[in-house]
Amino acid sequence: MPARPEDSFRRLSDFSADLAHELRTPISNLMTETQVAISKARSADQYREVLYSNLEEYERLARMIADMLFLVKADNRVIVPSSEMVDLAAEARALFGFYEAFAEEQGVSLALTGAGVVQGDRLMIRRALSNLLSNAIRHTPRDGSVKVRIEQRKSGETRLAVENPGEDIEPQHLPRLFDRFYRVDPSRQKASEGAGLGLAITKSIVDAHEGTIEAFSSNGLTRFTITFPAAAGAGL
Repeated sequence: MPARPEDSFRRLSDFSADLAHELRTPISNLMTETQVAISKARSADQYREVLYSNLEEYERLARMIADMLFLVKADNRVIVPSSEMVDLAAEARALFGFYEAFAEEQGVSLALTGAGVVQGDRLMIRRALSNLLSNAIRHTPRDGSVKVRIEQRKSGETRLAVENPGEDIEPQHLPRLFDRFYRVDPSRQKASEGAGLGLAITKSIVDAHEGTIEAFSSNGLTRFTITFPAAAGAGL
């Protein structure tokens, strides 16, 4: 018990440092670009280009803030999922349509097998699956395939797995993949569109649905598996 407050304090300190680091980059970019823009007279097209560039940074900040608010609400159990029957295969197919252009640009195909229905908040579950899909597409080599596998078990539990080929994630990183702002390769931070919050949000959504999520990576295959509990009245 005495170690728990110390652990919580350490995690809070680490989180505060990470948050400051993440916010510093876009704010620094905005300041630098604005200072350069006002350093001398420029054409309307040049000012417009600066505004578009700044808009991208503002959008990044807005996404980060929205994600952080979601996680804070999840931590304080303010988010209460609605309860409806969610067709996981239908949600996966809808997201395939959404990510079709991105997948084609990356040279990646999308495949779905199985079916299953769970009880929960459809929009939250879709967000969790969307985070896993976008992450898998980004890390799949060209001509590879991202596969979504759904299994409805006799016990009533439903498993949804998103797997992709690619470079293995080393074992020491797997337990920390769901930590906020954690990146396996910090050197790729600027190339990444996200802020390292997608998997943390996914886990919060799964936790809110009283499910579990696990990560596996070996022999050129990475897989994230969500297990949803049996819906009320399900099972044998």
